[in-house]
Amino acid sequence: MDCCDLLDAAPKDRNAADGEIPWPHADCWRDHDVPTRISHNIGSCLMKENQPAVFVVDDDESVRTAVARALRTVGLEVKSFGSTREFLQSKRPNAPGCIVLDVRLPGASGIDLQRELLKSNIKLPVIFISGFGDIAMSVRAIKSGALEFLTKPLREQELLDAVHAGIERDRARRQEATLVAELQQRYNSLTPREREVLTLIATGRPNKQIAARLELSEVTVKVHRSQISRKMQATSLVDLVRMADKLGVSSETC
Repeated sequence: MDCCDLLDAAPKDRNAADGEIPWPHADCWRDHDVPTRISHNIGSCLMKENQPAVFVVDDDESVRTAVARALRTVGLEVKSFGSTREFLQSKRPNAPGCIVLDVRLPGASGIDLQRELLKSNIKLPVIFISGFGDIAMSVRAIKSGALEFLTKPLREQELLDAVHAGIERDRARRQEATLVAELQQRYNSLTPREREVLTLIATGRPNKQIAARLELSEVTVKVHRSQISRKMQATSLVDLVRMADKLGVSSETC
């Protein structure tokens, strides 16, 4: 079978008039500034993002070639591997992306790689592809965190839609991680006493109860609250509570 036949022919003119959601043009995937927010009323920062990358892992070279060709037509960077070992030994770019992964591979299988990724805290979304997929296998893969399970021969539009969803999921995860890291830096600037006060603020306690709990005066608690808001760059109590919740502070016990 010719490698081009491995992907079902898809209409090249994907426009709104045809009733289809148009696939993003290549320019949409290239470097751009992505506005990110930590929470409402905190403001936004701009984060330079590298071009998204898709990792194709399949022992069939013709499949790798066909998948890579389809993805490159929409401007995506593609890196192909013939085994899970090759993928794990490779250097991955610091960019949003996803993995198009064959279930059956020589040596460690695609399912094995998925488990290894989870153990290694590599959170790239996984799109499984297989010519021998069954319901039980697909359910097991999805329950383990796979984004999609596609059967060969692959339909081009289904593949592109799944990859698009995977990249968007990974982009959102990366942005969230960046924002939480920024909040953590702010939290680290608090004194031990201010952290105690913040934990009690996050549980909804008023100044009087916080003062009694920590054996402080209400005036001192108000001073701490003011300092906490300044260091955390919070503009309101709601804003501060949202920050604490993102950091898991509200779940701490005092």
